[in-house]
Amino acid sequence: MTSETELISGCLLNDRVAQRQLYDRYKKAMYTLAYRITGDFDDANDVLQDAFLEIFRHLDQFRGEATLGAWIKQIVVRKSTKKKKVVMWQNVEDYMDESIDWGNNDINVAHLETAVLSLPDGFRTIFVLAEVEGYTHREIAVMLNISEGTSKSQLFHAKRKLRSMLSSNGY
Repeated sequence: MTSETELISGCLLNDRVAQRQLYDRYKKAMYTLAYRITGDFDDANDVLQDAFLEIFRHLDQFRGEATLGAWIKQIVVRKSTKKKKVVMWQNVEDYMDESIDWGNNDINVAHLETAVLSLPDGFRTIFVLAEVEGYTHREIAVMLNISEGTSKSQLFHAKRKLRSMLSSNGY
């Protein structure tokens, strides 16, 4: 298996084999992320294509401060949110406690995925970034150019809406 450093070097030399290996290494995870944010297969494909074009054009700007995968993920997130023109609700209400009791019920994964995809764009984006991808509110705020409070608020409301959707459908 080719190392990350070797892949980057090859890509910087416009080596098509290295570019293909880099794409193949990250395409599935990045497509999944793009789909979870956009909620649309075609949009996710567009995001993936646009993201990898940008990645190959600007790979010389990768400074290695994070992993290559994390750098690629940030590009995919940015492209995904621009594709959907995600609207964040600023300070919807006081979100004193963002924890929500999900109960001890077993939830079918397919139903949960469907419910997440049906969330409004802003809610879905924050939910995916925080709960699926594991970003902190600070990281999300920087990525999306919003406040940490907005990120927290969006996550709180996303969880509340998901719980409502899942409980009303008997999941």
